[in-house]
Amino acid sequence: MRLKGLTGTQGVLIPESNVEDLMLRQDIVEAVQTKKFHIWPAAKIEQGVELLTGVSAGLKNGSGSFDSGTVFARVNKRLTEMAKTLKEFE
Repeated sequence: MRLKGLTGTQGVLIPESNVEDLMLRQDIVEAVQTKKFHIWPAAKIEQGVELLTGVSAGLKNGSGSFDSGTVFARVNKRLTEMAKTLKEFE
């Protein structure tokens, strides 16, 4: 691995369950130690969504919808719009 060009923002997202079995080359270990490369473990998909987007993934509230402004609320809104358009097209 070449360290040229690493800004400290690059990394890889892996399942948390794989951390224990992770085997890395020495140059990657050094890049992680110097914070030039990151390994982000995620136990749930929501953690990965939040890491990649910088926006809360969202949870369903008591009414069965997702909290406003979250990734899942936006996805749900778009899917609803697409379903409505498809239904109108029929």
